[in-house]
Amino acid sequence: MSHEGAYGFETLAIHAGQEPDSATGAVVPPIYQTSTFKQDGVGGLRGGYEYSRSANPTRTALEECLAALEVGTTGLAFASGLAAEDCLLRAVCRPGDHVVIPDDAYGGTYRLFASVLAEWGISYTSAPLGNLAAVRAAVRPATSVIWCETPTNPYLRIADIAGLAGLAHEAGALLAVDNTFASPYLQQPLALGADAVVHSTTKYLGGHSDVIGGALVVTDVDLGARLATLQNSTGSVAGPFDCWLVLRGIRTLGVRMDRHCANAERIAAMLAEHPRVGQVYYPGLLEHPGHELAAKQMRGFGGMVSFRMRDGEAAALDVCNRTRVFTLGESLGGVESLIEHPGRMTHASVAGSPLEVPGDVVRLSVGIESVDDLVADLLAALG
Repeated sequence: MSHEGAYGFETLAIHAGQEPDSATGAVVPPIYQTSTFKQDGVGGLRGGYEYSRSANPTRTALEECLAALEVGTTGLAFASGLAAEDCLLRAVCRPGDHVVIPDDAYGGTYRLFASVLAEWGISYTSAPLGNLAAVRAAVRPATSVIWCETPTNPYLRIADIAGLAGLAHEAGALLAVDNTFASPYLQQPLALGADAVVHSTTKYLGGHSDVIGGALVVTDVDLGARLATLQNSTGSVAGPFDCWLVLRGIRTLGVRMDRHCANAERIAAMLAEHPRVGQVYYPGLLEHPGHELAAKQMRGFGGMVSFRMRDGEAAALDVCNRTRVFTLGESLGGVESLIEHPGRMTHASVAGSPLEVPGDVVRLSVGIESVDDLVADLLAALG
């Protein structure tokens, strides 16, 4: 698709990297479910394809679409979000390097640093990324990456992407932003100065809880080439059918996110007034600490809501077990609403660490069902 910068987000989501098939005119990119490609003589590759670990046309379509949506130069599709994170960190970090991470980082990210990269000689410091002074204090001469999540998981804290980018670049480091919770529809970190964006495409980009995948998008062409070489060398690629599923999901990302946001705003407002709820975490609430910043750097406030029960962990577990429309399950970003207990589920890996999530916290991934049904379900579960 030519002149991509002239098109709106929703148009790019449907057309970028997805021209009708040249052989048949099919308007949906085919699933090239093949491991290898016929060569026209030794070294005579058709379209540059030889082996699907190195490149596959369905994956290329997804990668071009991702790069367009995130306003980057290079997009890469991975087997999972953690595979994408690992590739980026191994490409830009060396033994002895240091990384600043959020003080409420996603449990899987924390585990990657604490259990895997630490053995490779990478150290890390957690800091409240919403506080630029605290981040500056955490930066060391060996800091090569500031790892940002905004909104964070599960507290929906907001970080100043432009501010962090300036701080990182002053220190000679890169700013990487996990944009999974916002999706590129609500937030484009590269346009705000970040160097790399990572996604779990399992979540909002796929949108239907039927695929596991990850993505990286960067602005620097040389970094993109290094990442592509490392991805090919380690083999952490997304398969063609998984890429096709994510592409299918992306086509409706805009309309889905609009409904996710609208439903979440209604639920957050209800929870904020409920007598059994002690605190609600949602950037769309005026009292949320990052509300004004979120309003500046995001198109909407997202579909994730967390809250704390006044009566402690037992009450939180009871609510998780009593919902009927909200399904008790991990993950997020699908069309169906999910409820979970971070302390015992998604964030169990940080138990006993400074990042431990209190037992009275409940996290919601608000889907696109009838919002009246969702509100009624939560009210019944709350009692």
